[in-house]
Amino acid sequence: MCGRYSVVIDEAKLRKQFTKDLVTPPGGLPTNYNMAPTQDGLVITDAAPDRLSAFRWGLVPFWAKDVKIGARMINARREGIEDKPSFRKPIRERRCLVIGDSFYEWKRHDGGKTPYRIRPADGQLLVMAGIWEQWNGDGEDVYTYSIITGAPNREMQSIHDRMPMLLTHGEAQSAWLDRDAPLPDVLELLRTPPDGTLEAYTVSPEVGNVRNNGPSLHEPAA
Repeated sequence: MCGRYSVVIDEAKLRKQFTKDLVTPPGGLPTNYNMAPTQDGLVITDAAPDRLSAFRWGLVPFWAKDVKIGARMINARREGIEDKPSFRKPIRERRCLVIGDSFYEWKRHDGGKTPYRIRPADGQLLVMAGIWEQWNGDGEDVYTYSIITGAPNREMQSIHDRMPMLLTHGEAQSAWLDRDAPLPDVLELLRTPPDGTLEAYTVSPEVGNVRNNGPSLHEPAA
């Protein structure tokens, strides 16, 4: 799964990796070293591929009666996503790129668990495949998203049995946002990243508490 990640983005790198004309949120890019469910993350959607938008993490289906259901839908499993009631419409009509710089995962072992920070080995921004939804409650539109997960690659296998599905190349990112793409082509993009795509190192257990949020969370553990 993916339950925490970080959004520490250099705007120059962002524009170089995507486009110099990308529209960013008013007030500039937010920084979050410990992104947690129900907080606002940065996405690029198929509805506005020229804009970086702030959506709430945790997909709320359009038919849901309460926004709280989103806290249980921060991830969408790749396997069978096209048939799941909550995800079958978004995977066909509402896809997005979830932007960050790294994600965290906990390796379980005798005596507890150890947190790792995982980031692209090539120094690029982290681009995760996502789906989004628009929910209306009490006359207010709420925009939410979920990160798609699948089988791990070599770097992740020793840490966890799931990982975010990454879109590491511009061609794949454009294809993911193509609203005219047939569903089989869309699903084909959801592949486990090649070995060597990521690098990982242990970090402080403080990342486990959402109230902790600062540069120290990115520092290697002693």
